[in-house]
Amino acid sequence: MKDICDVPLMILCGGQGTRLRDVTELLPKPMVSIGEQPIVWHIMKSYAAFGVRRFILCLGYKREAFIDYFVNYHLRTSDATVKLGHTPDITFHNESEESDWEVTLAGTGEDSQTGYRVWKAAKYLKEDDDCFFLTYGDGVSDVNISELYQTHCRNGKLVTVSAVHPEARFGRMSVEGDSVNGFEEKPPRGDGYINGGFMVIQKEFIAKYTTGDPEMPLERAPLSNAAGDGNMGVYRHEGFWQCMDNQREYQLLNELWKNKKAPWTKYWNRNK
Repeated sequence: MKDICDVPLMILCGGQGTRLRDVTELLPKPMVSIGEQPIVWHIMKSYAAFGVRRFILCLGYKREAFIDYFVNYHLRTSDATVKLGHTPDITFHNESEESDWEVTLAGTGEDSQTGYRVWKAAKYLKEDDDCFFLTYGDGVSDVNISELYQTHCRNGKLVTVSAVHPEARFGRMSVEGDSVNGFEEKPPRGDGYINGGFMVIQKEFIAKYTTGDPEMPLERAPLSNAAGDGNMGVYRHEGFWQCMDNQREYQLLNELWKNKKAPWTKYWNRNK
C-alpha cells in the first residue's frame, strides 16, 4: 500500500457546464468561483488536506482559463514587487500554502468524453503509480480521502467509487392504505445512492476498460463493464456532498462559504 502522499489526483475539467450558462459563458465550470477561488481549487484543497500534492487536470473547453490561473497562481496569492524593464524581475514576499503542489495541465480535446479524457491524460501518470484518485471538477464533499483510499486498498478492486445520497428534489410522503401518515416538505437528501465521483482507480483499469475513442463516456462502458466484471468496490459516504450543476447550486455553495459554514472544509486544517 503506497503512502497516500504518493498517489496523484486526476480531475475531469473539460466539460462546458451548459446548465450554468449564465456563469460559464466566460469560464469553464471548474473555474467558476466559490468565494474568491474556483471550485477546482476547493477540490484540490480537500485532497491536499490528506497529503495529495500531485494533480493532473484533464482540460478541454476554454483550457486557457486554467493555464492563466495556475501559471500566475503565485502572483494571484502573494504580495510581490515587480522590477520593470526588458527582463522584469519579480520578488515574492510570502509563500502560498500550495507552493508544493505539482499541477499538470493536460489537453484532452475540446469535445471529447470523460472516458477518453482519462485515457489521454494517463500518459502523465508515473511508471510506479499503481493507482490514482479521480474526480469531477464540479463537486465538493467532506469525504474522508484517507478512508476512501484505505477502503480501495482493502477491497482489491480495479476501481472504488464513492456512493453518496443525492439531494432530494421533491417532498416525500409516507402512505399507508388510503391515508398519508407522514409528510416531509423536502428532506435534506434522497434515498439510494449515486456515484459522487471521488474515485480510486488502478492503472490497469485504463488498459482493460478504456480506449482512444473520443466518444467514450467513463460512466457508460468503462465503469459499467468494471461493475459487471466484479471489479468495482464502493465507499459509502453519509456526509456532505454537493455538485454545482446549476445557478441555484452555485448560489448555495457561495452562501455556505460566505457564512463560514462550508462543510467541505472539514479536514483542511488537519495537518496544521
